[in-house]
Amino acid sequence: MVAYAFTLTMIGTTLPTPLYPIYRSEFGFSELMVTVIFATYAVGVIAALLLFGHLSDQIGRRRVLLAGLALSALSAVVFLVANGLWLLLVGRILSGLSAGIFTGTATATLADLVPRSSAGRATVVATSANIGGLGCGPLMAGLLAQFAVAPLRLPFGVDLALVIPAMVLVWFIPEPVQAEGRVRLCLQRLRVPPQARPAFVRAGLAAFAGFAVLGLFTAVAPDFLGEVLGIDDHAIVGLVVFAVFAASTAGQTALVAVFRAGPLVIGCVGLIAGMGLLALGLALPSLVLVIAGAVVAGLGQGLSFRTGLAAVNQAAPPRQRAEVASSFFVVAYVAISVPVVACGLITQLRGVQVAGLILAAMVAVLASTVLGLLARKSPAAR
Repeated sequence: MVAYAFTLTMIGTTLPTPLYPIYRSEFGFSELMVTVIFATYAVGVIAALLLFGHLSDQIGRRRVLLAGLALSALSAVVFLVANGLWLLLVGRILSGLSAGIFTGTATATLADLVPRSSAGRATVVATSANIGGLGCGPLMAGLLAQFAVAPLRLPFGVDLALVIPAMVLVWFIPEPVQAEGRVRLCLQRLRVPPQARPAFVRAGLAAFAGFAVLGLFTAVAPDFLGEVLGIDDHAIVGLVVFAVFAASTAGQTALVAVFRAGPLVIGCVGLIAGMGLLALGLALPSLVLVIAGAVVAGLGQGLSFRTGLAAVNQAAPPRQRAEVASSFFVVAYVAISVPVVACGLITQLRGVQVAGLILAAMVAVLASTVLGLLARKSPAAR
């Protein structure tokens, strides 16, 4: 039940991706504004992480999960009635708040509900629900927009119809923690102790590069495919974005076990190779190379992200682990917003092809920097 609700919440956050060209045509705004709309999602996520990170410890997991689902449903309603730019911004902020509230709480709930001997299984389920849901959103919206009616309404109607049963199911799950009963909202401190900083810098740079890739494909992929490759099929747009997130899920679950030696190195190499393929696909242009770049970069992002997060958690003192993890996720979600908005600005000035090539180069440089830092460390630190 929790995994189903987790997946649906994440699906709702990426539903607009293949619909942005339709919104641009319908409401008459620029590609830069598309990236701003997308970035408001990250603002909502970061706000939720900083304000509500410990809320489920105080009032119980189930109540917080229900609040996250309610925000997800409200976001779907806003998109259903959206008739202009400001409602799109409101819908994205609500979507970000739902994801920020749900991600940490659902992950903790899954860990609470399984025996200690199955902790690894809870991690795999949480990762699959989180990243898999993010990938399924564009795929579902793209298919509905291409082959059904009312492309700006039907995807969110279907999403709402699926979220409501999820709220009923979550209502009946057992409460796994003893709630304190008192609510004490305070900003989560962002601090990295000196002993954890070297690991944090390496992992943070890799996470920034990887999440910039996710933001690039989620926000700008429709324009890459439409303006550079001449593809305006919404289903294909959804499939390309799905490929990135599916590869990321595989990188976080399967490849970590395969590449036990130097997984962060392999992940960074995957990011560099994926961006090289994407750059070639934009320059030639070639849909096959763009998809190949999405898959390779997604594998690298998943592998480097999970490895980096594990390294940060291991380096942080136990009593400061929550602060360090929150700092790590804030870095990741800043990467989803700032580079994407910069890409939109470059698109306005030089075109989407140049913007994509510049952002791909930035990701490759960041990943190469991590490789340079790792080269100075022992094999165990890689």
